[in-house]
Formats: sequence, structure tokens, C-alpha cells
Amino acid sequence: MCNLRFLALACLWSMVVFFGPRAIAAEPLESGDRAAVRQVIEAQLAAFAADDAQQAFSYASPTIQETFITARNFLDMVRIAYPVVYRPASLSFQVPYLQGNEVWQNVEMRDSAGVPWTAIYTLLRQPDGLWRISGCVLRRGLGQAV
Repeated sequence: MCNLRFLALACLWSMVVFFGPRAIAAEPLESGDRAAVRQVIEAQLAAFAADDAQQAFSYASPTIQETFITARNFLDMVRIAYPVVYRPASLSFQVPYLQGNEVWQNVEMRDSAGVPWTAIYTLLRQPDGLWRISGCVLRRGLGQAV
């Protein structure tokens, strides 16, 4: 029952991020922000690889943290609903872009079977100036989803 709840939340989270407002023109992102965005995603992926729930959870936006309540709930959801994000076999970061107040970062991944995926991350700058992950949508195959 608990796993079903996590899957339902993951699906809802994905739909909101993917089907949210899409008509805003994309803008280039400054190089410092590009590096910071990539660092946040890489750090969260490293935390997943180490099964460090607290560290992985720390890179999630407050909204995501409120949704999943505990770091363990969050890690379990990612492990079950996003296995390629939990344990990617390979990664390739694409050029991020600013759409409204969100950064969109596509990361091409391959799972352990070699199947290609595109993880579309959204990140929001927090009041302290740091970027935090506000969503992730998976799309089977490589390339940009718009």
C-alpha cells in the first residue's frame, strides 16, 4: 500500500512538471548557474548511489520535501518509480535553459540494460540563492521533450 502511494505521488509529480505551463520562451542560462544546476543534480545522483537518503533529500525543493515528508520515503519513491535515476549506467548532460522561473535540465541516461532515457529535471532557485530540484520526468529514448 505504501509503495502504491509513492508511485501515485511520483506519477502526479511527473504530470504536474511535464504538463505545466509550456508556452514561456526558453532563455539561455548563465555559465555560473549552468554549473550550479549540474552540480546539484550530480550531487543528488551521487547520494542515490551511496543510498544516502538524507543527502539526496537535501537537494529536493521544499515542496518535494513536504510531499514526501521523510528522506527515506523520498529515496524509496525514486528507487521504485525512477530506477534509471536511482542507478544510471551512464549520463550525458545537455544544455540547460531557463523557462519562466524554472531551469530545465535534460540528462540523457542509460539504465543497466542499456535502454536510453531522458530525465528532464526542473530546478528552482531558493531564497538563499541555491538551486533545488523541483521535479523530474522520465522519457524513454534520448532527446528533448517539449
